[in-house]
Amino acid sequence: MAAKKTTPLNRRQFLRNSALLSGGVVLLPSLLTGCTEEGSLPEYTGSFGFHEGVASFDPTATSVLLWTRYTPADNEAAEAQIRWEIAETSSFTPLTASGTATATAAADYTVRADAAGLTANKTYYYRFRNEQTKAESVVGQTRTLPTAGQVASIKLAVVSCANYQAGLFNVYGAVAESEADVVVHLGDYIYEYGQGQYGTTSATARLNRGHQPPTEILSLTDYRTRYRQYRGDQQLQRAHQLKPFVCIWDDHELTNDAYLDGAQNHQPEEGSFAQRKQIAQQVWHEYLPARTSAPDKIYRSFDFGGIAHLHLLDTRLAGRDQQLSLSDYFGSGGSFDATRFGAAWLNPNRSLLGAEQRTWLAAALAGSTARWQVLGSQVLMGKMYIPAELLPLVAQLASGGATAALLAQYTALATQLIALKQRLQQNDPTLTAAERARVTTVLPYNLDAWDGYPAEREKVYAAARGKKLISLAGDTHNAWYNDLTDATGRKAGAEFACSSVSSPGFEAFFGGNAAAVQGFAQSNQLLIDDLHYLDASQRGYVLAEFTAAAATAQWRYVASLEQINTQTTTGKTVTES
Repeated sequence: MAAKKTTPLNRRQFLRNSALLSGGVVLLPSLLTGCTEEGSLPEYTGSFGFHEGVASFDPTATSVLLWTRYTPADNEAAEAQIRWEIAETSSFTPLTASGTATATAAADYTVRADAAGLTANKTYYYRFRNEQTKAESVVGQTRTLPTAGQVASIKLAVVSCANYQAGLFNVYGAVAESEADVVVHLGDYIYEYGQGQYGTTSATARLNRGHQPPTEILSLTDYRTRYRQYRGDQQLQRAHQLKPFVCIWDDHELTNDAYLDGAQNHQPEEGSFAQRKQIAQQVWHEYLPARTSAPDKIYRSFDFGGIAHLHLLDTRLAGRDQQLSLSDYFGSGGSFDATRFGAAWLNPNRSLLGAEQRTWLAAALAGSTARWQVLGSQVLMGKMYIPAELLPLVAQLASGGATAALLAQYTALATQLIALKQRLQQNDPTLTAAERARVTTVLPYNLDAWDGYPAEREKVYAAARGKKLISLAGDTHNAWYNDLTDATGRKAGAEFACSSVSSPGFEAFFGGNAAAVQGFAQSNQLLIDDLHYLDASQRGYVLAEFTAAAATAQWRYVASLEQINTQTTTGKTVTES
C-alpha cells in the first residue's frame, strides 16, 4: 500500500489546527485576526501607540531614566514588549544602548528603562517601538549631568503648580524652548479636583480643559485617568520630550493640604486616607519615575559638576506634622491668644521633614563640596512675617472675600503700617513704643510653609552653616525673592520661588483688580523684612543659573493662558554671590 503523501502545513493552517478549544471558545483568536495573506502579520485595530509621548528623568553623569506609555491595540496581547533605543545622534546610528521593557496593565502600560553606561555631559536621543504592531514613539532628547570641571555653568528651569482647568500650559512650552539643562518640578503636577471646582475659569469650557474624570479623584483608575489627561497636553509633552526632569510631589498629587496622616481635602466618607495616599504615590511613580529607595521616600540629591548640589526634599508627606491654624487661636471676641499660639508654633518637636529625612539632609550638606547647596522644597522657606494686626484682613482676602469695603480697609491699614515702618527704618525719634510695636509685632500668615515649622527650619540653617545656600520653592502660585535669615537675623542664604504654570495666584483674591494686586504686592515688600520681590499676578517659571561665582535667577512670565503663546518677558533678575 502506497504511503499517503503529507502536505506541509503553512502558518495559517498550523494556527487554525492548533487553536485550543475550551467549552467551545477559541482561546487564540487574536492570532488569526486581520491576516490578509500568507505569512503576513495581523492587522492591529484601535487607537494603539505612544499617545502620551516620551520623557526622561533623574539624569546622572552616566545614566538616565527613559519613560513612555503604550496604548495597546484592541486585538493585541495583554502585555506589550517595547523596545527602547538611545544614541548620540537622532539617526540612531550607531546605538549607544538598547533594550526591551514590558508594558502591562499593572503599571497602566507605562514603561521605564534605565539607560546606563552613558557619557557625562552629553546630549542623547531616544525612542520606543513596539516590534509587533510597528508603532513608534516620537524621538526624545535628554542630557547626562556633567562631572567636575566639565562646565562653567548649570541652568535649571524651576516650575510648579499646573492646574489643567486654569488654562493652557504655555509655561511648559516656554520651558521646552528655553536654554535650561534640566527641569526641576517642585510639585502639584496634577490637581485632584473635579470639573467646576478649583482652577475653573470662564475659559475652561471653551478651551476644553475640564478635568477627567469629572469628579474629584479617589481611586486607582481616577488617578491614572487624570495623569493621562495631563500627559496628553501637547506643551507638557514637548517639555518632557526635550528636557530631562527631576520631580517631587506636593499636596495636589494626593489632595489639598496633605500631611503625614491626613489632609484638608480628605473626608471620612472618601475612604481610607492611607489607601488613597498609597494609590497616589503608586501612580506618581508610574508617570514620574525617580531613583528612590522606596515608593514613599522621594528625597534625593543630584550633583551638577561640582558647581551645585541639588537636594530635593519631601516637605509634604514624609514627616510633616499637621499644620497649625491661626483661626484656632482667636477667641470669640476676636482677640488673639498669642501665648497659646507661640507655645504650639515654637514647639521644638514639630516637624516638616521627619527625623530620618532631616538626618539625611544634614549628612548630604556636610558631605558636599559643591559651591552651591540648593534645596528643592515644595513650600516657601523664607519668613513671611506680617504685622499681626494686618493678619485678620489678609485671612479674609485669602478666603475669597475681597469686597470693595474689605479692600479699602486693607489699603488704609497697610498704608498706616507702611508709614510707621518707614519711620522706623529712618530711626525717627518721635516714633512711640506703641507705634513701633505695630510694625515689629509680626506673625506668619502661611502656616503650611516652613513658617509653620520654625524650629526645624533653624536646624536646617544650622546644618548648612558655612555653605552657600539657595532655596528653590513652589506651591504659592506667586513669584518671590527672599533672604533666608535665622532666628538671630544672620543671613543663611536666599530663596528663588517660582510662580505657577497655570494655577491662580493672589490676583484671584482681588477679582482682576490690577491696582489692588499691585498695591498688595508692594505693601508686602515694604512690610516683610526678608522679602525683596513679589509678583502676585503672573504665571511663569524661574531660570536659575549657577556658576562658581554666582547664582542668578530670572523670573520669566507668559502673557496669557487662553491662547497658545510661549513667548516670555523677564520680570526680575537677581544675583547672589
